[in-house]
Amino acid sequence: MELVFCTWVSAFLLSCWLIFSVAYSVEGLRGNSKVRGVNLGGWLVVEGWIKPSLFDGIPNGDMLDGTEVQFKSVTSQKYMSADNGGGMGVTVDRDAASSWETFRLWRVSDAEFQLRTSQGQFLTCEGERSSVSATAKSPSITETFYIERNSNSRVHIKLKSGKYLQATIENQLTADYPGKPGWDDNPATFEMIIASNNLHGDYQLANGYGHDKAKEVLKRHRNSFITIEDFSFLYKHGINTVRIPVGWWIAYDPNPPAPFIGGSLEALDNAFSWAQAYDIRCIIDLHAAPESQNGMEHSASRDGSTGWPTSSDYISQTLDVIDFLASRYAKHPTLLGIELLNEPSAATVPLDILVSFYKQGYQIVRKYSPTAYVIICQRIGNADPLELYQANIGFYNIVVDLHYYNLFDNFFVNMSTVDNIQFIYKSREAQLQALDSANGPLVFIGEWVNEWNVTSASQMDYQDFGRAQLEVYAAASFGWTYWTLKNDRKHWDFEWNIENNYLQLGTILFSSLISL
Repeated sequence: MELVFCTWVSAFLLSCWLIFSVAYSVEGLRGNSKVRGVNLGGWLVVEGWIKPSLFDGIPNGDMLDGTEVQFKSVTSQKYMSADNGGGMGVTVDRDAASSWETFRLWRVSDAEFQLRTSQGQFLTCEGERSSVSATAKSPSITETFYIERNSNSRVHIKLKSGKYLQATIENQLTADYPGKPGWDDNPATFEMIIASNNLHGDYQLANGYGHDKAKEVLKRHRNSFITIEDFSFLYKHGINTVRIPVGWWIAYDPNPPAPFIGGSLEALDNAFSWAQAYDIRCIIDLHAAPESQNGMEHSASRDGSTGWPTSSDYISQTLDVIDFLASRYAKHPTLLGIELLNEPSAATVPLDILVSFYKQGYQIVRKYSPTAYVIICQRIGNADPLELYQANIGFYNIVVDLHYYNLFDNFFVNMSTVDNIQFIYKSREAQLQALDSANGPLVFIGEWVNEWNVTSASQMDYQDFGRAQLEVYAAASFGWTYWTLKNDRKHWDFEWNIENNYLQLGTILFSSLISL
């Protein structure tokens, strides 16, 4: 009887909350509520840290696209260096490694690579007995090298012709080593140091496995990572919206440009059907734009570069993707909004270029829907969200997306439990109040997480931190979505947080009702 009573009370409180708990309402949600959602991250846009096992079967998996490597001659103990960071010659004469001595891999196969300098040029060699320079603006055969490895991080580098590179006594790098080198100390043997291996996105997965194997891996992942049962779970816990990250290649399904793999469009269609079955709304979030808007793995950057703002062709292609998504889903009853671009970088995406893109994207969505919300994301890094309030991008159902993490910045490193919670109540709450009073777009906390830099935090500490975020973010006029529904790191995993009582949605629902 007690269980039946508790279940009835929970259902009553939930229904009351959905109807009465907000001052603002979001058009299209049940009960005139705000967005209370989760992100389906790591599903249709790959992020290796969310599910690392996706990359387990890749040969030479520590040498994916974008991996940063350094080469040290075992005979001279000097590092290979691109003079001036690129655009000049290559020497083997540095005692320590920094940016000029670090090269980003472009993977051709599990043994063939192109080497990109910090300034963007590629190492090139015209053939046998030629010296290596860093002058190629784009890679082809003469910029492709075989890298042979032994078990002790030693490598040989050779041309497609079979000739090995060596460090000469004049500290040059030339393609004239006689014969095949062994693994002893010789001029053609280098120690390879992996300086970073941080990019594990769609590009790395597809190019690492190769098309056929990647297609198999991604099909299995897309069919199992998010299912209709997850939408049932969300509905039971009062979630009314999902934010679904997609990549630009979805518009070219089922045969997107290499190396990307088709199938994400079918999965997105399934998500819309599942959402409709449970009266949940969908936000389509363009998470990855052509050539990357921030250089991160979740934007499908090949090597950490941000190429999107450098060409009008990339921006035009992105607008075509928005047109495709808007035309396909505008009339679907579960569409709540389209986010034009996720997390453009403040360091590499100029504001005028971004605002122009947002204005054009807004008009494209309005061409197909007068009511769908158009969501514009704040630039990440050193940027003020007010810059978007002052841009006059659109006039109806427009939303600014902020991402709130007590992470990724040295400011949060030494904060205690109390410090973190006070920051939520003082700084974050004050910013939300200022934006709400700016009389502009609605405010959306599109990403936040119940995780921080506090070590050895107790369950109660996490509950208090989660409660503070839920209470403060409830003031956002559009609402919030948690990052993410599922995650290999348990505190990032919404389902784990709910099932293990680390995040207490029910407590917040009850508190909201008491305050009415």
